[in-house]
Amino acid sequence: MAALLDRRLLVVTGKGGVGKTTVAAALGVVAAEQGRRALVVELGRQSRLPEIFGLEAGEQGTPTRLLAGLSSLTVDPDRALLEWLQALGGRVSGRILASSGTFQYFAAAAPGARELVAMIKVWRLTQGKGAKADLVILDAPATGHALGLLRSPHTFGAIARVGPVARHAEQVGALLGDPARSAYLGVALPTEMAVTEALELQDGLQAALGRDLEDVVVNGLLPRRFQAAELDRAELALHDKLELSHPAGARPRGARTRERDEAALLRAALEAAREAHDRGAFQHNQVARLRRRGFQTIGTPFLWHGATDAEAVRTIAGRLAQGLAR
Repeated sequence: MAALLDRRLLVVTGKGGVGKTTVAAALGVVAAEQGRRALVVELGRQSRLPEIFGLEAGEQGTPTRLLAGLSSLTVDPDRALLEWLQALGGRVSGRILASSGTFQYFAAAAPGARELVAMIKVWRLTQGKGAKADLVILDAPATGHALGLLRSPHTFGAIARVGPVARHAEQVGALLGDPARSAYLGVALPTEMAVTEALELQDGLQAALGRDLEDVVVNGLLPRRFQAAELDRAELALHDKLELSHPAGARPRGARTRERDEAALLRAALEAAREAHDRGAFQHNQVARLRRRGFQTIGTPFLWHGATDAEAVRTIAGRLAQGLAR
């Protein structure tokens, strides 16, 4: 499974809000610690990763060094499409092209154009063009948009059968379909909806590319500190303690008050422990759904401090490194 990081391209996707960007960054940290040059590519106009690492984002289209061996790059599909059409159009300036009705019509009407050009940009990065990287990690959009992105070589290539468009579509399609050069990683939270979407992602990959998810990272798992039998024994112990603390005969009011307060505190602690146990059991049942479908899963811990920063990324990276080494 360590071969996951030996590919040229690793696509990370899943339901929105499950922590894909954090996982992509953490994988980059793992790759860098193993001596690889890793580049995490974000799609869109915003650059989240420099902020997570406490850095200022570089100029648009220029990699930002996050740490030794790890950089990030933001690819804006609209800007990439404009640059690509400008390259095909020769001397037509980007300003004129962007304001032209032809460009606006083409961008809106051509199915998969933005997605294909974004993937051409990613393909070029895997060839060492634009950034020196051994591994490109694509922080892909949420499942549905990601599948559209990955289908774009076929979608757009079916329209343009000859020329540079067809050639680029073929090159991108070959990369996405080659298990020796590319891999796909799902990310999910241990919830019913997120796991269902991971299963749908697998089906979509099979239909679109004939490929499988290599692994599924399940984010935010709670620790299982108790067994059900231990909680039952604690319940009995609490009951016995309460029985013994109410002997016949009068006692000072202060003693009765302390006993009631202690009993309430013990009851609240036991209920919190049982709730955490039940929630953890539910989460692990969701992980079991993935394993029953034959997925290898890697669990990452719930981060109690809640902030996504460089420290959180390193914590996740440590757990991913352990999982990948299995």
